[in-house]
Amino acid sequence: MPFITVGTENSAPIDLYYEDHGSGQPIVLIHGFPFNGATWERQVSPLLAAGYRVITYDRRGFGSSAQPAFGYDYDTLAADLDVLMTELDLRNAILVGHSMGTGEVTRYLGAYGSDRVDRAVLLAPLAPYLRQAPDNPEGVEASLFEGFKQAIVEDRFAYLTQFCTNFFNYDENRGRLVSEEAFRAHWEIGARASAKATHDCVDAWGTDFRADVSRIDVPILIVQGDKDMILPYPKTGQRLQPLLSDSRLVTLKGAPHGIPWANGDQVNEAIMEFIGSPSMVRA
Repeated sequence: MPFITVGTENSAPIDLYYEDHGSGQPIVLIHGFPFNGATWERQVSPLLAAGYRVITYDRRGFGSSAQPAFGYDYDTLAADLDVLMTELDLRNAILVGHSMGTGEVTRYLGAYGSDRVDRAVLLAPLAPYLRQAPDNPEGVEASLFEGFKQAIVEDRFAYLTQFCTNFFNYDENRGRLVSEEAFRAHWEIGARASAKATHDCVDAWGTDFRADVSRIDVPILIVQGDKDMILPYPKTGQRLQPLLSDSRLVTLKGAPHGIPWANGDQVNEAIMEFIGSPSMVRA
């Protein structure tokens, strides 16, 4: 199994598990919370068939990566992505993030720039700033984040059931967009995550990405469902698009948060159309 070391905890390495398949222009897929790279199943094969090199990795604390007791802030998570990009010497790469994974993409572009990046895709994005603040009245009340953390502490597995229900709008989409088996598979992937990572990542959701957004200088595709129950569309994707100088927004009518699986064909079509278009000519 391939790993890249991004740090240490006491005497143990902090290793990220990754998969690297195919050849051609590299695409890095960065998964959502609380899952791992396996949840890109519906995207990997079509991208490989289209002639791309496809890299997935498990965020620290999740999947087969190390589960340290720290490092679940976006400065650290973006630094992990930078190590992966550097170690694999990825150039002209396309970054694709879903949900929490869009935070790594946004902070990476803000902090490390776009020398290695051609363009990026944000699926059900976290940016620009989810937490309510005096200068961000459009955000979500901080008490909600605290409630999520308390629910994780009290019964993480019950929390995962409710999370997956909202992730897929399962009461509405069960047996239509999402099978019982797919629901259960996502729950089991989430249950494998570190309890500490699951808890601590909630604080990262409140990160202010507005400065990062202002620094982004590559084309951006935003895809989001207008029935997203995890990251409300008016507070995230719809609000983000006008802040980006070179972006397009694809709104999936009636779609939930978990669009890479539930609306995989629509997501793949939007991604293929976007990444097949000419790169932005930079001054």
